[in-house]
Amino acid sequence: MDETTLNLHPPLRACWMKQGQQKRISTPRQQRSPHLFAAYNWANDTVTWLPTERKNTEHFIAFLEHLLVKTYPTGPVVLVLDNAPYHKSAAALAALSLFEHRVWVFWLPPYCSTLNLIERFWRFLKDRVCVNKLFPDMAQLLSSVHSCLLAQNDLLNPD
Repeated sequence: MDETTLNLHPPLRACWMKQGQQKRISTPRQQRSPHLFAAYNWANDTVTWLPTERKNTEHFIAFLEHLLVKTYPTGPVVLVLDNAPYHKSAAALAALSLFEHRVWVFWLPPYCSTLNLIERFWRFLKDRVCVNKLFPDMAQLLSSVHSCLLAQNDLLNPD
């Protein structure tokens, strides 16, 4: 599990443009950056997510409750976590201890975020939704992200 930040400043990636012309992408004047906490289930290729206003201990614990009480209320769960301060705060560790009978936490070594599979999903999500695109407002960006997340989880249940 991990978290990412969304904002109206689009991530820029390589793209084609006419020779001698440079692609220009406007940027918004005001910046509001909501965040997504998410967990990737490699066994069925689904993502559980919760949008939040901040990346902090309080919202991390709220996501843990969402994940471990609502989404996976029974059975064993393995969490792969990086060393963000709010993952290792006293309150976060206390919350994790409530589930120690069925949750195993694998702490990644410092500066090894590439070992966390959800980092690849963040790249996919941002490539699919955000790269080289300017959204007029945060609501449209969040709607597009939400649609992409739903589509990811619907891969197993095509109509």
